[in-house]
Amino acid sequence: MALAPSRTKYRKSMKGSRAGNAKRGNTLAFGEFGLQSLSRGPMTGQQIEAARVTIARHLKRKGKLWIRVFPHKPVTKKPAEVRMGQGKGPVEFYVAVIKPGAVLFELAGVPATIAKEAFRLADAKLPFRCRFIQREGVAS
Repeated sequence: MALAPSRTKYRKSMKGSRAGNAKRGNTLAFGEFGLQSLSRGPMTGQQIEAARVTIARHLKRKGKLWIRVFPHKPVTKKPAEVRMGQGKGPVEFYVAVIKPGAVLFELAGVPATIAKEAFRLADAKLPFRCRFIQREGVAS
């Protein structure tokens, strides 16, 4: 089962704007290393889970992982070959709206080389490019 909110105030939401850079959630808050997005786009619950599993597999149960994003935004779709009108389609899945600079994952308790490789593998699972960041004063 993919990540999704347990309940929402409104079932469906508008597309909204994806412009601008991340104003909050753009610095390391918990761990020593982080995966920071360099471009914008939606990130589904499946993609978050795929990246998490990849990182966890590489770490072999060492270190601590924080997931800094959550898919709150519902995405609707109408069935194939349906005529226009008749309202908005049902909710298909949920996405996290990612802007450049947002920290997606954080890690602590592992060497920098292992963290960097884990995040490189996770980056391959995501629909946008990311970079490895680390806290000031942490030995690489």
